[in-house]
Amino acid sequence: MLERFAAPLPWYVAGPLIGLVVPLLLLLAGKAFGVSSNLRHLCAAVPLPDRLKPAYLRYDWLRTGGWNLVFAVGMGIGGFVAVQLFGTPDVGAHLSEATRADLAALGLQAPAGIVPAELFGWDALLTLPGLTLVVVGGFLVGFGARYAGGCTSGHAISGLANFQRSSLASVFGFFIGGLLVTFGLLPWILG
Repeated sequence: MLERFAAPLPWYVAGPLIGLVVPLLLLLAGKAFGVSSNLRHLCAAVPLPDRLKPAYLRYDWLRTGGWNLVFAVGMGIGGFVAVQLFGTPDVGAHLSEATRADLAALGLQAPAGIVPAELFGWDALLTLPGLTLVVVGGFLVGFGARYAGGCTSGHAISGLANFQRSSLASVFGFFIGGLLVTFGLLPWILG
């Protein structure tokens, strides 16, 4: 029975389903969708006296961010369950030939999983390109999400659905930055 659900949903089904979640959260619950603020809520939840916490972390995290933390934990559990029940070991086989050719041009093997092991495996942290991509890139993504007032999911899904101009500007910035990194910085880092 579960085999029936093992294939990914087509884009014309998955897209509208994602699009329906946002109005439900905005209209019914009064909540905006996004997960980048969860790190702040986790840090605020650390049981320290207020005098030891920065002012930025002195707030009622359970009231303002408790639902968001539950949502993030649910995403993790949902991902784990989906992989265990519906996962296929040949995810890399679903890459297009154009993507495989682009990876080969960068000197990378087509991944057996989701990402190339040469860049995102534990062994990659011992190389300069791997360390740069994972540690420096991760720091910049986190900093950018906080500086922009939210992550790509928060701005592109929730902010645009709420007609926020700042979200439109952020989404343009995300896409421009992604294109610059993909076609300029990544080939330079990989040499």
